[in-house]
Amino acid sequence: MLSTGGSALIAKKLGEGKEREAREDFSFLTLVSFLFGIAILLIGNIFIEPIVRALGSTDALLPYCVDYLSVSLLLAPAAMLQMMFQTFFVTAGKPLIGLMLTISGGVANMILDYLFMGPFNMGISGAALATGIGELIPAVIGLFYFLFTRHSLYLTKPVVRFQVLKESCFNGSSEMVTNLSTAVVTYLFNITMLKFLGEPGVAAITIVLYGQFLFNALYMGFSMGVAPVISYNHGSQNLPLLKRIFKICIGFISISSILITIMALVSSPVIVEIFTPIGSATYDIAKTGFFLFSINYIFAGINIYSSSMFTAFSDGKVSALISFVRTFVLIVLNILLLPYLIGVNGVWLAVPAAEFMTLFLSVYLFYKKRDVYHYL
Repeated sequence: MLSTGGSALIAKKLGEGKEREAREDFSFLTLVSFLFGIAILLIGNIFIEPIVRALGSTDALLPYCVDYLSVSLLLAPAAMLQMMFQTFFVTAGKPLIGLMLTISGGVANMILDYLFMGPFNMGISGAALATGIGELIPAVIGLFYFLFTRHSLYLTKPVVRFQVLKESCFNGSSEMVTNLSTAVVTYLFNITMLKFLGEPGVAAITIVLYGQFLFNALYMGFSMGVAPVISYNHGSQNLPLLKRIFKICIGFISISSILITIMALVSSPVIVEIFTPIGSATYDIAKTGFFLFSINYIFAGINIYSSSMFTAFSDGKVSALISFVRTFVLIVLNILLLPYLIGVNGVWLAVPAAEFMTLFLSVYLFYKKRDVYHYL
């Protein structure tokens, strides 16, 4: 919420030539983000077992959930800063640095996963620590970069402007809704799968959702990368370039959606095998589910981009509407309805159905707002 909503406001101010104000706002939002991380660390650890049980953990899963979450919560401030800097490196015109830090964190995570869970025999806590260190690396390096460089955007003495915080929260509410909805939807997937297929079903849906993160990463990364460019040109009123950017984005998303969908459908058995061996109950469930679930990628790209684009225009209301309808309302309705109409396949088709329905809303809002932001 703070990173995407704030970056749109700050990129717009940079486009308007208000560089000092942009730096002060960036510093203020970074401080607020860090303090939120501290609050999550404290509250989460105090109420960790009730939280885990409320999210549907069985007695068999409870110790693993508590072990993983307790370590993750200790590094919550780093997770907050990592997300902030990942977005603001793009706003600062240094997307390559942000990309390299994100990759380095991911590679460190993978290597440490093996070391902590394998030779060091740290179990599920080791996996959580590996993830946390993977977030800590870009957070610390990003902090040093924005503290000690002096380009257009860097950390300075923060100036408390609650109006900026309010606008950032409102403007970034769509991204907040997307992440909160993911948590709620994961909970619904888990309890539905427990009912239909037991704990192997929960493992299978987890594999499929990992696949979703993998394939949606292109849409998310592209939308995040192009958003500051849209905000900057919106702020400077460079309408010809804004129209050109929109056409390029729609073309790229359309072509990549087809390619990603084909790739996901074809590679579904291989991806599932990475997580669980052939012949296991989880593999058989996940293989079928992954194939059906992959239909959603043909529609998801446009929906993700449309929400991000309106965030870039500082139109948090429209952006939040798309995200809320896409990631919460329609998915929840489909999860609750489809399994009782067509059985377990309804669980896998809930997301494709929701993405398909949201596509009509995205296209409608593209058309409705064309004269407001002049991208057509």
